[in-house]
Amino acid sequence: MGSLAHWTGREARALRRALRLSVRAFAERLGIGVRTVTKWESLGTGTTPRPFMQSILDTALSAADAEAKQRFELLLRQDGEAPVRDYYRSGPREWDYETWTDDLGRAAACLARQDFAFAGSLVDRWLRRFSPLELDGPGLHLHARSLVLLGDLQRDRGDVRGPLSASHTYRRAHQFFVDLRAPRRMAQVELSLAVVEETNGRLELAARRYELLARDARLSPRDRTRALLWVGTALSKKGSNDHAVTVMAEAIRLFEELEEPDDWSVAHQKMALAHRGAGALGAALSHLDIALANRSDSPMQRVRLQTAHGHVLLSDHATSDGGLRLLDEAAGTSRTFGMSHQLASIETIRNAFERVN
Repeated sequence: MGSLAHWTGREARALRRALRLSVRAFAERLGIGVRTVTKWESLGTGTTPRPFMQSILDTALSAADAEAKQRFELLLRQDGEAPVRDYYRSGPREWDYETWTDDLGRAAACLARQDFAFAGSLVDRWLRRFSPLELDGPGLHLHARSLVLLGDLQRDRGDVRGPLSASHTYRRAHQFFVDLRAPRRMAQVELSLAVVEETNGRLELAARRYELLARDARLSPRDRTRALLWVGTALSKKGSNDHAVTVMAEAIRLFEELEEPDDWSVAHQKMALAHRGAGALGAALSHLDIALANRSDSPMQRVRLQTAHGHVLLSDHATSDGGLRLLDEAAGTSRTFGMSHQLASIETIRNAFERVN
């Protein structure tokens, strides 16, 4: 990729225009004479550069940035001759993959701030543009990564059940990574699937999967530590809070060693809930203070912290009014950003409080 099967004067002219160079500047870029470039452009498809000139043009095209390559493709399309795809040796072009990779980065950034609509648009445009049947190995890897991001979007939005759920999408991505023999990516998707199991209330199953993944050499140290932390969250939800505290303390230590401040802050938030479950409200508030002082500014993390803080405050009648206010704020943010799972968790906490009061 990044070269044509056959160059004529027509393609040479399109490349010069895509690079936004004058005839003289283009000739200097290629290291050839101005008269040669002029001849190519005047004869168009009626002339074919010599083989060594074709190699020079291949190199110039490969070295161009993604925007110039897209302009080159558009200029060829605008000529109204044979479809551009026929000029290329195989499949999507190098610059398609470059732009696809860039869009996945943009989608991940949108997910971090819960801009689900634009993130979904960025991912969907590529899943629709190319069928897996026309993709080579790198293209299939990008397709699978796109499915993972779509699964992350569905999970964060609360779509965790049914045929259009995060679980279904993650399984599709996992199969692609199996076929590609990409063990680290496979394990990362397995970790995401365990999170969905926990979200769906299958705590025993989720805990078992987390325990296995926390020792899985396919994962990075950070991902293994996240799995360990989530063992603690599953234990806490099951009511095994003392055990959860021990597990989470180890995760906090490891995140500090790994210099992962966001994960470290999240671990303190989850530790606060485990201490609350164990009845140690002072320890819970202490860990919440650490998490609040080191939080990221994403809406998701803000809601999670407000929910955890409100939950702890509801445990003491003297602070329950403040807890209800925090839950109201978290619910408002959840509605604004379409985080239905977070909203359901808030309602569950509020309903439990109202039943005993």
